[in-house]
Amino acid sequence: MLKKLKQAVYEANMALPRHGLVTFTWGNVSARDAEENLVVIKPSGVPYEDLKAEDMVVVDINGKVVDGRLRPSSDTPTHLALYARYPDIGGIVHSHSPQATAWAQAERAIPLYGTTHADYFFGTIPCTRLLTAEEIDKDYEYNTGLVIIETLESQGINPIHTPACLCGKHGTFAWGKDAEEAVYHAVVLEEVARMATITEALHPMVPPAPDALRDKHFFRKHGDGAYYGQG
Repeated sequence: MLKKLKQAVYEANMALPRHGLVTFTWGNVSARDAEENLVVIKPSGVPYEDLKAEDMVVVDINGKVVDGRLRPSSDTPTHLALYARYPDIGGIVHSHSPQATAWAQAERAIPLYGTTHADYFFGTIPCTRLLTAEEIDKDYEYNTGLVIIETLESQGINPIHTPACLCGKHGTFAWGKDAEEAVYHAVVLEEVARMATITEALHPMVPPAPDALRDKHFFRKHGDGAYYGQG
Protein backbone atom coordinates (compact mmCIF):
# COMPACT_ATOMS: atom_id res chain seq x y z
CA MET A 1 0.00 0.00 0.00
CA LEU A 2 1.24 3.49 -0.97
CA LYS A 3 4.60 2.04 -1.97
CA LYS A 4 5.77 5.22 -3.73
CA LEU A 5 4.84 7.44 -0.78
CA LYS A 6 6.51 5.03 1.66
CA GLN A 7 9.71 5.33 -0.35
CA ALA A 8 9.50 9.13 -0.33
CA VAL A 9 8.90 9.22 3.43
CA TYR A 10 11.74 6.77 4.02
CA GLU A 11 14.13 8.92 1.98
CA ALA A 12 12.99 12.06 3.82
CA ASN A 13 13.57 10.40 7.19
CA MET A 14 17.02 9.28 6.12
CA ALA A 15 17.84 12.89 5.18
CA LEU A 16 17.45 14.03 8.80
CA PRO A 17 20.66 12.46 10.18
CA ARG A 18 22.47 13.33 6.95
CA HIS A 19 21.71 17.01 7.57
CA GLY A 20 22.55 16.81 11.28
CA LEU A 21 18.95 17.35 12.41
CA VAL A 22 18.61 14.22 14.55
CA THR A 23 20.64 12.27 17.08
CA PHE A 24 19.71 8.61 17.65
CA THR A 25 15.93 8.45 17.01
CA TRP A 26 15.07 12.06 17.90
CA GLY A 27 12.89 12.88 14.92
CA ASN A 28 10.42 11.74 12.31
CA VAL A 29 8.93 12.63 8.96
CA SER A 30 5.45 11.99 7.61
CA ALA A 31 3.58 12.68 4.38
CA ARG A 32 -0.07 12.68 3.42
CA ASP A 33 -1.80 11.04 0.48
CA ALA A 34 -4.54 13.58 -0.15
CA GLU A 35 -6.62 11.33 -2.39
CA GLU A 36 -6.78 8.48 0.11
CA ASN A 37 -6.61 10.79 3.17
CA LEU A 38 -3.93 8.54 4.61
CA VAL A 39 -0.63 9.41 6.25
CA VAL A 40 2.70 7.57 6.03
CA ILE A 41 5.06 8.07 8.98
CA LYS A 42 8.24 6.66 10.50
CA PRO A 43 7.80 3.82 13.01
CA SER A 44 8.39 4.64 16.66
CA GLY A 45 11.89 4.35 18.10
CA VAL A 46 13.52 2.49 15.20
CA PRO A 47 17.18 3.54 14.68
CA TYR A 48 17.75 5.21 11.35
CA GLU A 49 20.43 2.72 10.37
CA ASP A 50 17.87 -0.07 10.69
CA LEU A 51 15.07 1.60 8.75
CA LYS A 52 13.73 0.30 5.45
CA ALA A 53 11.08 1.77 3.19
CA GLU A 54 8.71 -1.09 3.96
CA ASP A 55 8.93 -0.21 7.67
CA MET A 56 6.99 3.03 7.12
CA VAL A 57 3.55 2.88 8.72
CA VAL A 58 0.28 3.96 7.08
CA VAL A 59 -2.41 5.43 9.33
CA ASP A 60 -5.77 7.00 8.65
CA ILE A 61 -6.59 10.55 9.71
CA ASN A 62 -7.75 9.23 13.11
CA GLY A 63 -4.45 7.46 13.75
CA LYS A 64 -5.62 3.90 13.08
CA VAL A 65 -2.93 1.75 11.48
CA VAL A 66 -4.13 0.52 8.10
CA ASP A 67 -0.82 -0.89 6.85
CA GLY A 68 2.42 -1.78 8.60
CA ARG A 69 3.81 -4.27 11.10
CA LEU A 70 5.36 -1.65 13.43
CA ARG A 71 3.87 0.99 15.69
CA PRO A 72 3.80 4.48 14.19
CA SER A 73 5.77 7.35 15.70
CA SER A 74 4.55 8.48 19.11
CA ASP A 75 4.30 11.96 17.55
CA THR A 76 1.69 10.79 15.02
CA PRO A 77 -1.21 12.65 16.74
CA THR A 78 0.69 15.94 16.38
CA HIS A 79 1.17 15.35 12.66
CA LEU A 80 -2.48 14.38 12.24
CA ALA A 81 -3.73 17.50 14.03
CA LEU A 82 -1.75 19.68 11.60
CA TYR A 83 -2.91 17.74 8.54
CA ALA A 84 -6.53 17.96 9.67
CA ARG A 85 -6.33 21.72 10.11
CA TYR A 86 -4.22 22.66 7.09
CA PRO A 87 -5.08 20.81 3.86
CA ASP A 88 -2.20 22.45 1.96
CA ILE A 89 0.38 20.73 4.17
CA GLY A 90 1.58 17.50 2.56
CA GLY A 91 4.66 16.67 4.64
CA ILE A 92 5.81 17.29 8.22
CA VAL A 93 9.15 16.99 10.03
CA HIS A 94 9.63 16.83 13.78
CA SER A 95 13.15 17.11 15.14
CA HIS A 96 15.23 18.18 18.11
CA SER A 97 17.87 19.86 15.99
CA PRO A 98 20.19 21.58 18.48
CA GLN A 99 20.17 25.22 17.40
CA ALA A 100 16.43 25.58 16.86
CA THR A 101 15.64 23.43 19.90
CA ALA A 102 17.77 25.73 22.05
CA TRP A 103 15.44 28.59 21.07
CA ALA A 104 12.45 26.36 21.88
CA GLN A 105 13.90 25.51 25.28
CA ALA A 106 14.44 29.21 25.92
CA GLU A 107 10.76 29.72 24.95
CA ARG A 108 11.82 32.25 22.34
CA ALA A 109 10.50 32.88 18.87
CA ILE A 110 13.20 33.50 16.26
CA PRO A 111 13.11 37.11 15.03
CA LEU A 112 13.67 37.88 11.37
CA TYR A 113 17.15 39.37 11.46
CA GLY A 114 18.13 39.10 7.81
CA THR A 115 17.47 38.06 4.26
CA THR A 116 18.33 34.37 4.66
CA HIS A 117 15.44 34.08 7.11
CA ALA A 118 13.18 36.21 4.88
CA ASP A 119 13.82 34.01 1.84
CA TYR A 120 11.88 31.18 3.50
CA PHE A 121 9.90 32.50 6.49
CA PHE A 122 7.68 35.58 6.26
CA GLY A 123 8.41 37.04 9.67
CA THR A 124 9.16 35.68 13.11
CA ILE A 125 9.25 31.90 13.53
CA PRO A 126 6.88 31.47 16.48
CA CYS A 127 7.28 29.51 19.68
CA THR A 128 4.28 27.98 21.42
CA ARG A 129 3.27 28.51 25.01
CA LEU A 130 3.97 25.66 27.40
CA LEU A 131 1.30 23.00 27.66
CA THR A 132 -0.60 22.88 30.93
CA ALA A 133 -0.20 19.92 33.28
CA GLU A 134 -3.61 18.69 32.17
CA GLU A 135 -2.70 18.97 28.49
CA ILE A 136 0.51 17.05 29.14
CA ASP A 137 -1.21 14.36 31.18
CA LYS A 138 -4.00 13.72 28.68
CA ASP A 139 -3.48 13.49 24.90
CA TYR A 140 -0.04 15.11 25.10
CA GLU A 141 0.96 14.61 21.47
CA TYR A 142 -2.41 15.67 20.10
CA ASN A 143 -2.40 18.75 22.34
CA THR A 144 1.06 19.58 21.01
CA GLY A 145 -0.52 19.83 17.58
CA LEU A 146 -3.36 21.94 18.93
CA VAL A 147 -0.99 24.39 20.62
CA ILE A 148 0.93 24.82 17.36
CA ILE A 149 -2.36 25.62 15.62
CA GLU A 150 -3.33 27.96 18.46
CA THR A 151 0.00 29.78 18.15
CA LEU A 152 -0.19 30.23 14.40
CA GLU A 153 -3.78 31.40 14.40
CA SER A 154 -3.58 33.68 17.44
CA GLN A 155 -0.65 35.47 15.78
CA GLY A 156 -2.22 35.60 12.34
CA ILE A 157 0.55 33.48 10.81
CA ASN A 158 -0.02 31.85 7.44
CA PRO A 159 1.45 28.33 7.81
CA ILE A 160 2.39 28.27 4.13
CA HIS A 161 4.34 31.53 4.42
CA THR A 162 5.96 30.50 7.72
CA PRO A 163 6.32 26.71 7.47
CA ALA A 164 7.71 26.00 10.95
CA CYS A 165 7.01 26.42 14.64
CA LEU A 166 9.00 25.88 17.81
CA CYS A 167 7.34 24.02 20.68
CA GLY A 168 8.22 25.56 24.03
CA LYS A 169 10.66 23.39 26.05
CA HIS A 170 10.36 20.68 23.39
CA GLY A 171 11.60 20.88 19.81
CA THR A 172 10.66 21.83 16.27
CA PHE A 173 8.06 21.12 13.63
CA ALA A 174 8.44 22.13 10.00
CA TRP A 175 6.27 21.34 7.01
CA GLY A 176 5.80 21.74 3.28
CA LYS A 177 3.88 20.56 0.25
CA ASP A 178 5.52 17.12 0.58
CA ALA A 179 8.04 15.31 2.74
CA GLU A 180 11.03 16.53 0.74
CA GLU A 181 10.04 20.18 1.09
CA ALA A 182 9.33 19.70 4.79
CA VAL A 183 12.90 18.44 5.29
CA TYR A 184 14.21 21.41 3.30
CA HIS A 185 12.37 23.81 5.60
CA ALA A 186 13.63 21.96 8.68
CA VAL A 187 17.21 22.36 7.46
CA VAL A 188 16.69 26.07 6.78
CA LEU A 189 15.07 26.49 10.21
CA GLU A 190 18.15 25.04 11.90
CA GLU A 191 20.48 27.32 9.94
CA VAL A 192 18.35 30.39 10.61
CA ALA A 193 18.33 29.57 14.33
CA ARG A 194 22.12 29.24 14.31
CA MET A 195 22.52 32.57 12.52
CA ALA A 196 20.15 34.28 14.97
CA THR A 197 22.13 32.97 17.94
CA ILE A 198 25.38 34.30 16.48
CA THR A 199 23.74 37.60 15.52
CA GLU A 200 22.53 38.21 19.08
CA ALA A 201 25.93 37.27 20.49
CA LEU A 202 27.55 39.91 18.28
CA HIS A 203 24.84 42.53 18.81
CA PRO A 204 22.55 41.78 21.78
CA MET A 205 20.22 44.70 20.97
CA VAL A 206 20.06 44.09 17.21
CA PRO A 207 16.71 45.12 15.70
CA PRO A 208 14.79 42.91 13.25
CA ALA A 209 15.27 43.50 9.55
CA PRO A 210 12.98 46.18 8.09
CA ASP A 211 9.67 45.07 6.60
CA ALA A 212 10.60 46.33 3.14
CA LEU A 213 13.63 44.03 3.04
CA ARG A 214 11.57 41.13 4.41
CA ASP A 215 8.87 41.62 1.79
CA LYS A 216 11.34 41.94 -1.08
CA HIS A 217 13.20 38.76 -0.25
CA PHE A 218 10.16 36.66 0.55
CA PHE A 219 8.04 37.64 -2.42
CA ARG A 220 10.81 37.45 -5.00
CA LYS A 221 10.78 33.70 -4.24
CA HIS A 222 7.10 33.14 -3.41
CA GLY A 223 3.75 34.07 -4.92
CA ASP A 224 2.56 35.24 -8.32
CA GLY A 225 5.27 37.89 -8.65
CA ALA A 226 8.20 35.62 -7.84
CA TYR A 227 11.17 35.98 -10.16
CA TYR A 228 13.99 34.08 -8.38
CA GLY A 229 15.26 30.99 -10.20
CA GLN A 230 14.39 29.59 -13.60
CA GLY A 231 10.63 29.18 -13.17
